[in-house]
Amino acid sequence: MSSPVKILLVDDENGILDTLKILFRGEGYDVLTANSGKAALSALEVEKPDIVLSDIRMPGAGGLDVMAKVREVDPEIPVILMTAQASLQTAVRAVNEGAYYYLQKPFANDELLAICRRAAEARLLKVENKRLKKEIKRRDTRGAKRPIGRSRPFVEVLKLAETVAPTESTVLISGESGTGKEVVARYIHRLSDRADRAFSSINCGALPESLLESELFGHIKGSFTGAVRDKDGLLVAASGGTFFLDEIGEMSPATQVKLLRAIQEREVTPVGATDSVQIDVRILAATNRDLEEEIRRGAFRSDLYYRLNVIQLRLPPLRNRMEDIELLARHFLKGLAEREGSAEPRELEPEALDVLRRYDWPGNVRELENALERAAVVAPGNQITAAALPDRVRESRPARVVDEEAPPNPTMEVIERAYILWVLEAEAGNKSRAAEVLGIDPSTLYRKLNRYGIGE
Repeated sequence: MSSPVKILLVDDENGILDTLKILFRGEGYDVLTANSGKAALSALEVEKPDIVLSDIRMPGAGGLDVMAKVREVDPEIPVILMTAQASLQTAVRAVNEGAYYYLQKPFANDELLAICRRAAEARLLKVENKRLKKEIKRRDTRGAKRPIGRSRPFVEVLKLAETVAPTESTVLISGESGTGKEVVARYIHRLSDRADRAFSSINCGALPESLLESELFGHIKGSFTGAVRDKDGLLVAASGGTFFLDEIGEMSPATQVKLLRAIQEREVTPVGATDSVQIDVRILAATNRDLEEEIRRGAFRSDLYYRLNVIQLRLPPLRNRMEDIELLARHFLKGLAEREGSAEPRELEPEALDVLRRYDWPGNVRELENALERAAVVAPGNQITAAALPDRVRESRPARVVDEEAPPNPTMEVIERAYILWVLEAEAGNKSRAAEVLGIDPSTLYRKLNRYGIGE
């Protein structure tokens, strides 16, 4: 072994503890000792032993309490329990609760060493298997479907996503609406060590503040009107998995404070409760806003921003990755055919592809998908012609993507406001259809209209 096996010895009799210490040090073990269950619990907070050997009967916290704590720290650490007052009932309980072995005092040193040797080998085997699985996952990403794109700016983003995926780092994904931020977030999850657990998400702009807080952190019965029972928040329900906070820039300052505490302390306090609940989730967040500008405006907390922005992925707009248009178009048409149960996807005529490449796509990938789905509905036969594409796409560029009086380097907010206006005009003021084209909830659209001062 590259390093000695670390064993934690726990017994309230100092004579036995000293004897065991000498025995195991003589066999080359790295020995830690605790003369009470309480001391063992404290040691487990800072140390991560390979094996725990503990007496069962001790004042205060006993061996079963120590084993329960071990399960929290690392369920794969083998726990060997020993007692001078053996009973069948205690032995059965110890084994049922996960003890590696149950040993009765007095015991032969050779027997104890043999048991610990087997426990160490089992532990090292599990650690090695876990390491190999992680390595295989890092080397082989074929199990996780890669987002579509081969343009240089997009590929560079994906490479960084693949690098950070196996870590526990918080990731902030920024980019204009429709660039595929959630697609990249799901890709990171599938490449992470949490891939076998749930990917959960919430759109921070789709819910009012009070409801968003309750959904994220949970609530207790009677904490507000309509709270007829206790409810776990989504951050608790997502334990072990990945949680994606979309449109994080829409979150109110009060909820930002609670989210910051949840990330820092790894715990949440349900609405109306006084006790906190531990959480184990990896946080991914996305925004189409310039959060640094939001900080300057006092609308976003700088401390939360720096907590979220451990790793930042900036997704390029579709107009900066035009070589991906054909790949994306064929991908969407194939998906549409599968949903319809068609044997073959519709084909893009060369003229239609040229039209797609000339357009600026202010709504990005989402707008491309919507345009192709609409064209597939109206196109005769199995060919997507240029004539089947929406009028706005057939133009060389949208007429009102940016206001004439906009600054030469518009912010995301300026672009978003202009695009919303343009879509509303294209949909003859129908807000429901505009929200569908924009890919957002109608409630989010109404909130943005109010925020940007766009009248009824």
